[in-house]
Amino acid sequence: GIVSLISLAVLSYERCCTMTGMTEADTTNYRKTWTGIILSWIYSLVWTTPPLFGWSSYGPEGTGATCSVNWHSKDANNVSYIICLFIFCLVIPFVIIVYSYGRLLCTVRQVNSLQKGTGRSREQRILVMVVVMVICFLLCWLPYATVALIATFGKPGLITPTASIIPSLLAKSSTVYNPIIYVFLNKQVSQML
Repeated sequence: GIVSLISLAVLSYERCCTMTGMTEADTTNYRKTWTGIILSWIYSLVWTTPPLFGWSSYGPEGTGATCSVNWHSKDANNVSYIICLFIFCLVIPFVIIVYSYGRLLCTVRQVNSLQKGTGRSREQRILVMVVVMVICFLLCWLPYATVALIATFGKPGLITPTASIIPSLLAKSSTVYNPIIYVFLNKQVSQML
């Protein structure tokens, strides 16, 4: 789950850098791609291995079919880890995504102000794509984060195993949505299909 979150942030930042001209798009050089993938996995490992060394713990999630952080333990060790996960693995990636797409949109607006006419529809398509991607990100991860925080800070038993299944599935399926949104809302990609 954390790899998918970080990957979405890395992809948004890379797309921003390429589209705003901070870096050149080179389809023959995979070095940036591999660097992004490796950094996503390293960052994710940094945040998923602490329970193996005693900072919080892992346990069954929901109905017991999957494993996750022990959201139900109320000790300081566990609560501090969950707060760090929330900040470093949800809030910071979300800020990167909003910043990257916001900057991309500003760049498109600047270019379109120079090119009167066709620029307005392109700007609107990109705005729709950005808004849909951010909304999908929030729809996938906020329910899971909310359930986790309620389980951590709320009354014991407030979140039933059945109630945690759908947020968990939404969060774990989040990496599927960005490429689908990009394909259907990007005119250049949809014309190639």
